Amino acid sequence: MNDIPTVMEEIKSLEERVVDVLKTCFDPEIPVNIYDLGLIYEVKVNEGNDVHVRMTLTSPACPVAETLPPDVENRIKELPEVNSARVEITFDPPWDKEMMSEEARLELGMW
Repeated sequence: MNDIPTVMEEIKSLEERVVDVLKTCFDPEIPVNIYDLGLIYEVKVNEGNDVHVRMTLTSPACPVAETLPPDVENRIKELPEVNSARVEITFDPPWDKEMMSEEARLELGMW
């Protein structure tokens, strides 16, 4: 029975595992992970297992603008299969509340 999580992890693609890692990263001002907040615009994994994440922040003046992207990169790099990870910050398109998942909106009472 203890092998089931391991087997399930092996079945998941690296991109899916990267998304799982992204769901462990939180904007400290909002108690919802950055993936469900809609801050992740794109996750790409090439054949060499280099990961590129294009993301935004809730605003250009976000207090974690300097610390969140490196934290995200470092967490992705902890996946054993990942060769390298790079996080690109963009503000095009600008983030807005409509980008959040239904779960995030419900959690924040914005439904």
